[in-house]
Amino acid sequence: MHGYLGIDVGSVSTNLVFLDEQGQVRENIYLRTRGQPIAALQEGLREMAGRLPARTGIRGVGATGSGRHLAGVIAGADVVKNEITSHSVAASTLVPGVQTVLEIGGQDSKIIILRHGVVADFAMNTVCAAGTGSFLDQQAARLNIPIQSFGEIALQSTTPVRIAGRCAVFAESDMIHKQQMGHTLPDILAGLCQALVRNYLNNVGKGKEILPPVVFQGGVAANAGMKRAFEEALGMEVQVPPYHDVMGAVGAALLAREKMARGGQSRFRGFKVAETVFRAGGFECDGCPNLCEVAEITMEGRVIARWGDRCGRWSNILAGDRLRERGLTSAG
Repeated sequence: MHGYLGIDVGSVSTNLVFLDEQGQVRENIYLRTRGQPIAALQEGLREMAGRLPARTGIRGVGATGSGRHLAGVIAGADVVKNEITSHSVAASTLVPGVQTVLEIGGQDSKIIILRHGVVADFAMNTVCAAGTGSFLDQQAARLNIPIQSFGEIALQSTTPVRIAGRCAVFAESDMIHKQQMGHTLPDILAGLCQALVRNYLNNVGKGKEILPPVVFQGGVAANAGMKRAFEEALGMEVQVPPYHDVMGAVGAALLAREKMARGGQSRFRGFKVAETVFRAGGFECDGCPNLCEVAEITMEGRVIARWGDRCGRWSNILAGDRLRERGLTSAG
């Protein structure tokens, strides 16, 4: 079997997807990053290698997410794209004709407006984490309920209470106040879902023309209470596609498939990188007043990538070294 690998390394989760040559999802993995993106990626590659049949050929690799550059270097990605591009490609493929994508992940949320299959507009949260996966995880833990049960409990509500949702701190304080007033847990959770949806639409979705079909994706899309709150606020159906929690990885794999269809050999380092020693570090360059923070990745003690320098001083040195190693430039 041959196919394409998609990798999405985020602040909360690290996701991997394997697509076959027809673009169908054959395997998908959702892992917690836990502040260790390299370890999470290696764990995901190790697990993916164990799931795939022996001698499976990887024809292309795509990377996305906030840790896309890191993932691209470690895995040897052929395509490295931002989350907007990856999520829009995945949504358009799995839900043809989609015009609005609501995406809420672990620590960020975004809205993507698509028209005729092309991104026409988008926005991301820049101020508050209220409504994101990490905030909901925190509230579920505080209330001593499994996060998987959050949405089901919210759906049991008959009279949701109104909760201030413009700020994560105020939302939690208001929830505690409503608990002390004697409101039931389902009504409080349903009210929280409504508050977070209002916050999303008033900030991330402000000024956006939200047209159906509407797709809700990201880890928070598994919360049935949030889905219902969106449908009530928008007055229209909201679809939660299959693989909603790994859509970034799906999009990255589709982009890799598109690129490799034009020919060329994949740069994939192989699943053996799951056992390779990588180190992430960095330093502050004092070569000019910018004082750039330069990130540096080493593999088995050898520097293989640098980025973050605005002028290219350090990354260009590394690129030149690679060219000399390949004999494409003179030694002098």
